[in-house]
Amino acid sequence: MIRPRRNRKSPAVRALVRETTLSVSDFIYPLFVHDKELDEPIDSMPGCTRWSVNGLVKEAGEAYSLGIQAVVLFPAIAESIKTPDAKECANDDGLVPRTIRALKEAYPELCVITDVALDPYNSDGHDGIVRKNGEALEILNDKTVETLCQQALCHAKAGADMVSPSDMMDGRVEAIRETLDLNDYDQVSIMAYTAKYASAFYGPFRGALESEPKSGDKKTYQMDPANSREAIRETLLDEEEGADIIMVKPAGPYLDIISEVRNTTTLPVAAYQVSGEYLMIKAACKDGWLDEKAIILESLTGIKRAGAGIILTYFAKQAAQWLAE
Repeated sequence: MIRPRRNRKSPAVRALVRETTLSVSDFIYPLFVHDKELDEPIDSMPGCTRWSVNGLVKEAGEAYSLGIQAVVLFPAIAESIKTPDAKECANDDGLVPRTIRALKEAYPELCVITDVALDPYNSDGHDGIVRKNGEALEILNDKTVETLCQQALCHAKAGADMVSPSDMMDGRVEAIRETLDLNDYDQVSIMAYTAKYASAFYGPFRGALESEPKSGDKKTYQMDPANSREAIRETLLDEEEGADIIMVKPAGPYLDIISEVRNTTTLPVAAYQVSGEYLMIKAACKDGWLDEKAIILESLTGIKRAGAGIILTYFAKQAAQWLAE
């Protein structure tokens, strides 16, 4: 008689036949930074922190000691320096370049990745430059791409190993690649937010950065959650334009998209377990309904099983500690 259960009969046998193995080398650790001397807990994301530059360097060092080899930076920018043209995003002495330099000085081998988008710097709270026509808003694609190229170049000059455009403007991967190459930063990689959906799961993150749009929404540039074939179109375009890594965001509710993208491209595929996913797990565990360790590792394994070889997760440090046990 055929008995599939024979392959489940003991921990040793289950380990031998396991199809998906989660590793600390799969993780990118997202970190929030602000231009203050003190670290602050984030109300919308319990367990996460807006770090000072010094605090972030220390946190990144602890993560690195656990085997986490990559971090991605998200800045909380003071309202006083946000402008409609988001010019602060390309300030060589700005918060992100200073943080990059501090990280690379402390941990030269750490892979430092930066978010390339305008919403932290834009007084309108959008990922692109806004043109207003009465009550209507238009996000100016090509003008935004010009600014994104200067932002990416600024980060490359500071020592970033990888830039990660999250804006979803058309043609930005090709433009950023050309800008980096023309300025002798051809070794700086691009991890493109290729299939970034206009998701309701981003709310806690926007609270962390205080970057909620002042008016309107992001549905004219982020993707419709109902669409899957569109993700394939975006994947093929980003691959052609020179992306080094393709990303799907969010992760958990879009495992089918991760799988389809994995089957479409030969490039590495990343997925972002976003703030809403994080908060739901934390809330359920706090109330005792879920086993925190078990549910976090299961959720991350599911993302990898779907086809993501790289996972951006706020649980990176916790998961690394558990995987080392």
